[in-house]
Amino acid sequence: MKEDLPKEKKKMNASLMKCLIGYFKPYKWHYIIGAIIIFIANLTGITTGYLNGRAIESTVNGLFKDAIICLLIYFAIEITTEILCQIIFYILNKDQIRISRKIGFDTYKKALKLPAYAYEELSSGEVINRITTDTGTVVGSVEPLISCVSRIISAVIILVYIFFNSWILGLEILIFLLIYGIVVRYFTNILKPYSKKTQKCNDELLSVANESIHGIREIKTLGIFKNLCDNVTNIIMKMIDSSFKEYNVSTKYDIICTALSITIECMVFITCVILVIYKQISITFFIAMTYYIYRYTYLINMIHGLSKTYEKLVVSLSRINEILGNELYDDVQYGDISLDDAKGIIEFKNVTFNYKNEETLLNNFNIKFASAQKIAIVGASGEGKSTIFNLLTRIFDPVKGSITLDGVDIADLTEDSLRKNISIIRQEPFIFNRTIKENFEIVDPNVKVEEIRKYCKLASIDDYIMSLPKGYDTLLGEGGVNLSGGQKQRLAIARTLLKKAKVILFDEATSSLDNESQDAIKKSIDALAKDHTVIIIAHRLSTIIDADIIHVIKNGKVYASGNHDYLMKNCKYYAKLYTTEGK
Repeated sequence: MKEDLPKEKKKMNASLMKCLIGYFKPYKWHYIIGAIIIFIANLTGITTGYLNGRAIESTVNGLFKDAIICLLIYFAIEITTEILCQIIFYILNKDQIRISRKIGFDTYKKALKLPAYAYEELSSGEVINRITTDTGTVVGSVEPLISCVSRIISAVIILVYIFFNSWILGLEILIFLLIYGIVVRYFTNILKPYSKKTQKCNDELLSVANESIHGIREIKTLGIFKNLCDNVTNIIMKMIDSSFKEYNVSTKYDIICTALSITIECMVFITCVILVIYKQISITFFIAMTYYIYRYTYLINMIHGLSKTYEKLVVSLSRINEILGNELYDDVQYGDISLDDAKGIIEFKNVTFNYKNEETLLNNFNIKFASAQKIAIVGASGEGKSTIFNLLTRIFDPVKGSITLDGVDIADLTEDSLRKNISIIRQEPFIFNRTIKENFEIVDPNVKVEEIRKYCKLASIDDYIMSLPKGYDTLLGEGGVNLSGGQKQRLAIARTLLKKAKVILFDEATSSLDNESQDAIKKSIDALAKDHTVIIIAHRLSTIIDADIIHVIKNGKVYASGNHDYLMKNCKYYAKLYTTEGK
């Protein structure tokens, strides 16, 4: 097993690089040209160091004309390279903004396509951080990395030049760089766990903040403000503890790097003095070495800074790639069949299903739903009623068996065809933090207000909306916080009706409605059932007694089927459910 770990790590690193390179490919020439310009700018350090040394030595020897020429050439090189670098950094920064947004957008799209079980393991804060913070960390590190690599290459060339003039000075610098490399490797390995822990704490904090905003009413009514504050305090304390430990290591790292930089400067300058005294090097080269050594110490500081963020970069890139590269979860696969004129006939054939790490819920399950009928599914809690809807909408896929729409396996349908033909209204519908009109425009961007009102009237919500000062332009709060439970359900029903799907699923969709609204919705459902497949899950059996057919679910199978009167006479289990829950 241990022998496989390096291979797995190499495979992961290759995947990370492939993921990143794909986004930079459209701008590759910008980065290639930029890297060349930055490299040339750094390489001019050999010339500028020499020119400064030559100018000083010429001045000492009274060769003022020679000194001025050297200084003018020096200034010309510095100005030219500085302007070119500013231009290329401007271009690269614009590219990085585009790339960052592209990676963030793709991560967002991929997050929405993750299988449902992924969100049982990933917190909302973790996903949001990957979309926002991690993408910024990854892309923002590219330009410094290019600069650092360019400086390293030019530093190697300068080192060759130093060896050419004095092998003693070259050897001193080489030994120092090797020691520094060991120090960097040691401390980056220590800092890596702290980066992961800090990221995890950030995910937790964002999740709690997200939950708090969505559940603000419950927080106030349950009186749990203090408990949530204590929860956040614990998370922050973990972040502080991790940050302090990271800071302690980082401080030691800083001290050692500073000491190494000062040591090499002193050693080089002392060696230069000795070599000048013994006429082993010229004054010009001595002065040039003062420039060269500061380039090395600057490079050290740059590597020092980057090494602190390198592990954060790797962690962020890995977290992004876990979503983009399907490292954690495979994509839900859709077929290529499109049903343009579906009849709405649904059939479960020998379906077996269980949630992850749970016992089998549906076992060799068989059922058929006919079109143009109002169908109800009833049963005790935990019998798998909502699971049937989750399987129909492919939130989850069966372990065994198949589910067909008009004889076509829904796994073979395109995603657009599946979503167009099957709609669901859940017990706790989600309302977007937009205007009422915009909540409908998400479904159909071209929908007119008149059409919206038509469906809202069917859902008995139009009168309420028109009573608002801004009507359909009223902005709803996060998750529809400005609406009551019943109002949210009626708005969700109207929004779903806009899709004109052939199969409409109601998952306890009338549970929070008053009797008057419930009667209005029932009439709407009855009208829909004339040419749609309408399937209703209900705990309040009194709401579905007029269904064309009622299927009773028990122990993962269809226990009995029939209309209300038939089941009351022939199914004691249904009669008991109706007696205890239906009234």
